[in-house]
Amino acid sequence: MRIGIDLGGSKIEVIALAEDGTALARRRLPTPVGDYAATLDAVADLVAFAERETGKAGTVGIASPGAESTKTGLIKNSNSTVLNGRPLRRDLAQKLNREVRIENDANCFALSEAIDGAAAGARVVFGVILGTGVGGGLVIDKRVLVGRNRIAGEWGHNPLPWPDSTEKLDAPCYCGKNGCIESFLSGPGLARSYHAATNSEVSAPDVVARAASGDELARACMRVYHDRLARSLATVVNIFDPDVIVLGGGLSNIAELYAALPPLIARYAFSDVVDTPVVRAVHGDSSGVRGAAWLWPPAAD
Repeated sequence: MRIGIDLGGSKIEVIALAEDGTALARRRLPTPVGDYAATLDAVADLVAFAERETGKAGTVGIASPGAESTKTGLIKNSNSTVLNGRPLRRDLAQKLNREVRIENDANCFALSEAIDGAAAGARVVFGVILGTGVGGGLVIDKRVLVGRNRIAGEWGHNPLPWPDSTEKLDAPCYCGKNGCIESFLSGPGLARSYHAATNSEVSAPDVVARAASGDELARACMRVYHDRLARSLATVVNIFDPDVIVLGGGLSNIAELYAALPPLIARYAFSDVVDTPVVRAVHGDSSGVRGAAWLWPPAAD
């Protein structure tokens, strides 16, 4: 049995998966905000729950915001800041008395969709999370490619490609640089784009809703969003040429993305023909926790 834990900013979720991917048990608890020791306790409680419910012991995989530093073994780049600078894998291994595997939550998302989700059967899968931030993960032959520095897939912190004159204005990112893809394609980025055109303070879902109801300024804003997303994904296609691109996160619910993006990506990518499918995640917000469980692959793989 495989146990997955998703360490979210507002909730911690556990799932227990059978060998065929069937969910045997699941539960969510509120995240103890700002309390590292309580976070470790919550994970231990959820693992104990899963094993009580199933009557089986399981391997444990963790989907965590941020990544584990190859230099120190400590968590870095996490927006759940209480985890930063902590030896999370070591502490959980001691608490649970077993080996624990940890991966970035976007990597877990991509792995879940590659194994038994929207990209099942594809060899090279790029998973994208479009939400409060912009994350990404690359899976090849059902294995996460983490890279030498454990930052593979972090496309959101590259510059927006082929910017026009308006996009060359300062767009500060929390990473300390300007003009990152995340600054334009995240939910807050979409809201800022609409505000720049209308001086209206609305959320990204409101922009999408206004566009759907016929608001011309919102519709124009969404066309710009589609184009920026396509430019950004074209650079991914140029480097990795994935078999499938899977979208997740709140903005993946924009239905028109799936028809709009492929021809736009083809316009920017370096090939005479680009037919890369862009699909919506099957497992939704459960992809992270399922991918965490799949960090322990079948023995025959």
